[in-house]
Amino acid sequence: MDDWNEGYVTDTDYTYGYYAELNPARARLPLLHAGIAVPEVATACELGFGQGLSVNIHAAASDTFWFGTDFNPAQAAFARSLARTSDNGALLFDQSFAEFCAREDLPDFDFVGLHGIWSWISDDNKAAIVDFLRRKLRVGGILYISYNTMPGWAAMLPMRELLLRYADGMGMGGVLERVDMTLGFAGRLLATKPAFAAANPQIATRLESMRGQNRHYLAHEYFNRNWEPMTFARMAEWLSPAKLDFACSAHFPDLVDVLNLSDEQRALLAEIHDPILRETVRDFMCNTQFRKEYWIKGRRALPAHEVREALARERLMLACPRESVTLTARGARGEARLAEEVYAPLLDILADHAPHSLDELARGTGGMDLAKVVEAALILCGKGACLPVARGDGAGEEAARASCARLNAALEDRARSGGDIAWLAGPATGGGVPVGRIEQLFLLGLESGGESPEALAAFAWEQLAAQGQKLLRDGAALETPEDNVAELTRQATDFVRTRLPLLRALGVTAGRGGARHRCKRQQDAFWSMSRL
Repeated sequence: MDDWNEGYVTDTDYTYGYYAELNPARARLPLLHAGIAVPEVATACELGFGQGLSVNIHAAASDTFWFGTDFNPAQAAFARSLARTSDNGALLFDQSFAEFCAREDLPDFDFVGLHGIWSWISDDNKAAIVDFLRRKLRVGGILYISYNTMPGWAAMLPMRELLLRYADGMGMGGVLERVDMTLGFAGRLLATKPAFAAANPQIATRLESMRGQNRHYLAHEYFNRNWEPMTFARMAEWLSPAKLDFACSAHFPDLVDVLNLSDEQRALLAEIHDPILRETVRDFMCNTQFRKEYWIKGRRALPAHEVREALARERLMLACPRESVTLTARGARGEARLAEEVYAPLLDILADHAPHSLDELARGTGGMDLAKVVEAALILCGKGACLPVARGDGAGEEAARASCARLNAALEDRARSGGDIAWLAGPATGGGVPVGRIEQLFLLGLESGGESPEALAAFAWEQLAAQGQKLLRDGAALETPEDNVAELTRQATDFVRTRLPLLRALGVTAGRGGARHRCKRQQDAFWSMSRL
């Protein structure tokens, strides 16, 4: 194994995932809900950006100056190609955490994000990151971090070690082959009815779930040398030298206790005043296995009237067609039914695809209590029905639209060959919008001059047929061109009616303008001063 990868899987690419929590604009609503002052984010950094989809979307969709590193050179090269194509100004490196965090030419940051990577790196790399946060995260700045945690992962720890030892010890081929053969071995082991599986029945469920997951994801999640689920209390100890205070969960459903805790559990937690102990107890109540968190360097509580006024100004947009929004939400306690008298009027107002402040929503529903509207906003955002709106500033918003248009054009063109990227950039939210491959082909067809559903379907089929690909319906491949075109026409008709107005409102389909992004000027200034 090469020394440069430090035990991390590098012989297979990571998935092209997008992680909304890395969007600084998204942090405002949960932080204000927690009563905490929110900084303006001018500079941001993502450590361990993988394929770089998130960092490029966030750099394109805002006027924030983004930096980042990922030590896999193939991934860094792809991320850089997106940055160049969109002209979003992001400065992306292929340095290790130790190298990048020691640079002397980096600015101070208002926001630093790490998604998942903390669970997979060595203690030396963790220490380098904490020192970086101590030195380079501004006072009042935000850290977003996510990680595997206990007690949700406790039963899986010995099984994961067994899987890794089997994969290493059997001397098999490439990492993806090892993943498949190791899962096969685990199945044979469970068939022998080991006492461990009887004592931990969730192991069989987890292994069954793994069999249906992306093999590239599994290779990175389970087969690195370093893999350490960490309790919240232990995380707090790690971050203490950087003077970071826990702010709140970055996972919107976690912010609504009724979705996750019983009355008895909420009463018990109310007796616990130490925040670290309270979060730890809550993890036992919910059997938490993955935490997404915001931390603040110098947590500053806002007066109650300022919190209310700031929350009233927060804006939402619908993220999917109104008719597709179900009145259910899921938390640690399972699925809950949402009150139609609360959510239907809110969704009806949002159905015009325009941004609406929470105060507008409260007044538009006949004076609904703002606290109830805030809770509804958290739930709707948590289930993906709504997105928080970024603040626009005229020229900066225009540049972001142009940068997003260039990035989206490149991603849509990539959809001609495959569907590995299912997100596009939306300047209205400062972040990503889910758009699958077929819809990306429809957008590409629009750019090519198609207007009718029939024209969009014909364009999409031309791309699919050129590669011998067919659509699936009810799990079966459609064999004839006529059947494929008919299905594409049906999808295009629905797309034009319901999805296209939404994507236009979010700025996903903006024209391919040539406005120069403010970050590009910052990038030029950085390179002119940098000696590295």
